Amino acid sequence: MIEQNDLRAAVAAGIVSEAQAASLSQLAHARTGARSDLDPHDEPFELFKGFNEIFIVVGLIILAVGWSALNSVFVVFGGSGTIQRAVLSSAVGAGILWFLAEYFIRNRRMVAPAITLTIFWGINAAVGLTAALSHPFMVAQEDFSSLPLPLGLSTLAVLLFWARFRVPIALALVALGAFAVAIVLAAESSGSPNNFEDLFLLSAGGPFALITLGIGTAVFVAAMAFDMSDPHRVTRRAAQGFWLHVVAAPALVNTIALTLLQQDSGLSNLLLAAFLAVIAVIAIIIDRRSFLIAAVGYCVALSATLFDGSGAAYVILILGVVLLLLGAYWDRIRARILTLFSGVLPLSKLPPSQRLS
Repeated sequence: MIEQNDLRAAVAAGIVSEAQAASLSQLAHARTGARSDLDPHDEPFELFKGFNEIFIVVGLIILAVGWSALNSVFVVFGGSGTIQRAVLSSAVGAGILWFLAEYFIRNRRMVAPAITLTIFWGINAAVGLTAALSHPFMVAQEDFSSLPLPLGLSTLAVLLFWARFRVPIALALVALGAFAVAIVLAAESSGSPNNFEDLFLLSAGGPFALITLGIGTAVFVAAMAFDMSDPHRVTRRAAQGFWLHVVAAPALVNTIALTLLQQDSGLSNLLLAAFLAVIAVIAIIIDRRSFLIAAVGYCVALSATLFDGSGAAYVILILGVVLLLLGAYWDRIRARILTLFSGVLPLSKLPPSQRLS
């Protein structure tokens, strides 16, 4: 076990440079945080490191509520210049959020406050830029032609935040922002979707489902790029992949599953079962329970919505049994699948299986 004193001695002896020693130390801390108290084949996941982080998050939420309430008073009762005050408020809020991020993310390296500040940054950017660049009266009349620019700039603002602080959930927000911009642009050229389901039905009018499928595929590819660059999942790149999978899975599964269910035939039901089985196999191969649970969570909600009481109960019961079996025998099943595809898959770029080592 190499300790800090060993690294200092190595630097003094000229074996490694100070930059290399710092990189080794950072990697060791990241690996300890991601893998301590975990089974070797488990998927690391961290929302907070201790209750002090929850304490700080509560403080951030109360601060945000107070700030929003104070600004609402100024906006509503301030007379003329409402939009200018909203923009100024968002600009000041952005400065405060950036300052807090420098301390809690860059200096203290806290997880839960980082997630909270990232979400607040995205909301603040969207509110300020929408107030400055959109036309509220046109939006109220369902004319969304003024929204793509502020939504796109808000997405770029979150991307800038990620470039500075590397908070994993920021990339998921960037993906959602890109999805929103694409949908609004499509609505301008093809008309607004008639209902929420049109965003996922390939048979519906307009390109909305194709956009959803395309965004989901692109996000999945980005998630795999992060995963394959860190197969042992010891750096923050694994967490980037985790949140991108959470966004990609519903987009992909929603579009294919809902389209198949609309066919209402025995063949479409078989194809749906085969599709969900493929999704499960993909999740097992890439060792991402997050990808599978996001898809299964959607299927449970979909079953409760589209099927009658007994039909939904059967589907949910089967999904529950499947999840329990996968949770109990995940690594054993994964080892068998990796063995079957050993000549096809780049195993060196995938998380190793303990049963193959």
